[in-house]
Amino acid sequence: MSKSSEHLDTLRVGKREVDYYRIADLPGIERLPYSLKVLAENLLRRIDGVNVTEAQLRDLLAWDPQAQPSHEIAFGPSRVLMQDFTGVPCIVDLATMRDAVAELGGDPEVINPQVEADMVIDHSVQIDHYAVADAVTRNMDREYERNAERYRFLRWGQQAFENFRVVPPGTGIIHQVNIERLAKVVMTGPGERGRDLAYLDSCVGTDSHTTMVGGLGVLGWGVGGIEAEAAMLGQPISMLVPRVVGFKLTGSIPEGVTATDVVLTITQMLREHGVVGKFVEFYGDGVASVPLANRATIGNMSPEFGSTCGIFPIDQVTLDYLRLTGRSDGQVALVEAYAKANRLWGDTSDPDYVEPQYSEYMELDLGTVVPSIAGPKRPQDRIRLDEAKKTFEETLPDYETAKTCQNPVAVHTDFRGDFEIKNGDVAIASITSCTNTSNPSVMIAAGLLARAARAHGLKPKPWVKTSLAPGSQVVADYLKKAGLQEDLDALGYELVGFGCTTCIGNSGPLLPEISKAVNDNDLTMTSVLSGNRNFEGRISPDVKMNYLASPPLVIAYAIAGTLDFDFEAQPLGRDAETGREIFLRDIWPTNEEVTKVVSASVSREMFVRDYADVFEGDERWKSLDVPAGERFAWDPDSTYVRRQVFFDGMGAKPRPVEDVRGARVLALLGDSVTTDHISPAGAFPASSPAGKYLVAHGIDPKDFNSYGSRRGNHEVMVRGTFGNIRLRNLLLASMGEEVRPGGFTFDFVSGKPATIFDASLDYRKAGTPLVVLAGGEYGTGSSRDWAAKGTLMLGVRVVIARSFERIHRSNLIGMGVLPLQFPAGESAASLGLDGTETYDFTGMDALNDGAIPKTIRVTAAKPGRRPVEFDATVRIDTPGEADYYRNGGILQYVLRGLMGE
Repeated sequence: MSKSSEHLDTLRVGKREVDYYRIADLPGIERLPYSLKVLAENLLRRIDGVNVTEAQLRDLLAWDPQAQPSHEIAFGPSRVLMQDFTGVPCIVDLATMRDAVAELGGDPEVINPQVEADMVIDHSVQIDHYAVADAVTRNMDREYERNAERYRFLRWGQQAFENFRVVPPGTGIIHQVNIERLAKVVMTGPGERGRDLAYLDSCVGTDSHTTMVGGLGVLGWGVGGIEAEAAMLGQPISMLVPRVVGFKLTGSIPEGVTATDVVLTITQMLREHGVVGKFVEFYGDGVASVPLANRATIGNMSPEFGSTCGIFPIDQVTLDYLRLTGRSDGQVALVEAYAKANRLWGDTSDPDYVEPQYSEYMELDLGTVVPSIAGPKRPQDRIRLDEAKKTFEETLPDYETAKTCQNPVAVHTDFRGDFEIKNGDVAIASITSCTNTSNPSVMIAAGLLARAARAHGLKPKPWVKTSLAPGSQVVADYLKKAGLQEDLDALGYELVGFGCTTCIGNSGPLLPEISKAVNDNDLTMTSVLSGNRNFEGRISPDVKMNYLASPPLVIAYAIAGTLDFDFEAQPLGRDAETGREIFLRDIWPTNEEVTKVVSASVSREMFVRDYADVFEGDERWKSLDVPAGERFAWDPDSTYVRRQVFFDGMGAKPRPVEDVRGARVLALLGDSVTTDHISPAGAFPASSPAGKYLVAHGIDPKDFNSYGSRRGNHEVMVRGTFGNIRLRNLLLASMGEEVRPGGFTFDFVSGKPATIFDASLDYRKAGTPLVVLAGGEYGTGSSRDWAAKGTLMLGVRVVIARSFERIHRSNLIGMGVLPLQFPAGESAASLGLDGTETYDFTGMDALNDGAIPKTIRVTAAKPGRRPVEFDATVRIDTPGEADYYRNGGILQYVLRGLMGE
């Protein structure tokens, strides 16, 4: 089998003819899941390209659903998608690579994206102003004040690099902009026979929720920035053909239940089932009744499941959505014709439809879903709404003692007057994130609930910070057209901006009086948000417990003012005129009401108008000074954008891999350590290593901005690594020290506790390599490359965990850090390891022979005890990953390859 004329066919779409690689007749294609058919087309089209062979396609077509992944393929995404927090480091790296090429005597312009690359600036707006009519303008002004240097750098990149476009601030959230505008489902480009070639859209993104595009039938997932950069430069992604979980949807959503409730239920089910490293594909007769917006909501939460992707097939629902969102008639016709010609059409009533085979099967009757929230620190910890009060009481430490013995704290504010706050009160109630603001049904439901609440005179409690940050300007359009924005405004849900805001930790400060009362009295405040993540320390430094909920429930909790609330038994308040008790059920809109308003308010014209000038930006963007030149002129005094150091001293050939000996433990961590724990995104204090660095460089603490905005400066980021205020390093307990939350460790060089960054400096001076010991699900969460970059820069050579999340494991390899897994059923505790040992890792040099050793011998020794020895599993999963590791990282591998050419 080869990429030859027998597989290149012509497709007529109206009066247009395009070529395409026909997979419909490949042997065994009919039984493959939809997602693997996408991979088959990707391979067939690229055979004889970089690292793509006929054997890879043959292995894919012979896929055994029950086998464990073992066949490596080279996936070449059609597009790369970035947001500004993770994207700025990408462009910094590319600019640094241009310098490195020039220093090695090459042409800097060889560093140029080879595939379409888009960046959406959505992570930088913070909620400084809220519950005022001009909050959007004031927050945008502040955003440009903070980030003008970064934005000028991105505008330089836009003119310096080919195939790189930027969607300016204030447009919307990356994944919503992707499904509403950027994604094509089927793409076209120059062919080999004088006609355009049609091929499947696919993408990887520097944000883990890139999976949202799976709702459109586009295969996509999140990767670290370093892997995205390699993909931009034409390097395929090395992966094993995965197991595919078939998830059957039946029935329909009952009254009073939202798409958010559905996705929280699916998240809990799949996380319990175990889908890390697997594809999840939704199928069955019930799929046709699932609206595209609901499909996108489900796809968005794939990282919370743990899966690589969550995808739906192309069908009539897909075409209707493409038409609604302003895609041309010709594009919609191309998608339909291509999908049907290549056996990708997912309509189960089609006579040619063949139900795929799957590795594992799951099923959900949508009629069994009930209203839910999730929290207080993991998305998969779903709680039935009717059990939320009881569960909250059980979750809050020493709840009864705290409730009965700690008096409410009086607060006086000029903005909201006088009130009292107590444990469990809601400090933040935010409608935010692409997960739900992309879905008109839940946004309209929120507006209708606000209208009913307003009619009864109900309002949020004065201590609640309310905000509405839609994922696109279209949301603002249809809320206004339906007359619901006025009702939302009346409850404090004025628009604050178009970006991730609270979901990424840009919730902005609480009122100073509230923040002081919380911290002075160690109150356990809560947040409720319509996002996808509620990890510790992510939402606000003043909030300890965070809950995910649908947009209407966010408003309901703002009115209740506390998580210690039973919506069934307790009234939200009394009607302003009659004095009658008003319960949640009295203001909750019916499904019929929601559907009616959605149908009357959401139109194609809104999408066409709002996305007509998506790459142009407003006057703030256009007026930025844009540096010129093919190489960036680095400012040595910049605290935002600095030349990277990862290529310093890089030779033409990699150094041999050597065993690691005499390593010390930098951190001993438990289960579910997230990339937020490893590399925080939000605010940081002046007393932190990063804060001290900025103060030393003349930056006032009020201008620190956030870790996320500083990712173009490695000096800030390495100082923030493992700096999350909720991180607990158990190594301190092993040495008889208090486990202080935050970025602290025991420094075996100085013999005393220290910050992780300061200890790393001591170890570097002593020439001591470092290791991290961790539990299960290590690196869950965001696909932030700095969680791996910072780990490397601290001097960590090896991470041993009970299990890894897919993206972070890949990122560690991409930075030249070795991921090892404890033997099955074992952990640091079961092996008697407490982090005080000295570690040797032997057998690593076997990688120099071109092989991947299955295990590495680990010897942990300390005086007065027999050494603990065990064989740790090497989590370098493919030969391609082994090449990256041997080169010290994926970018070094790519750069050496480009120079060799």
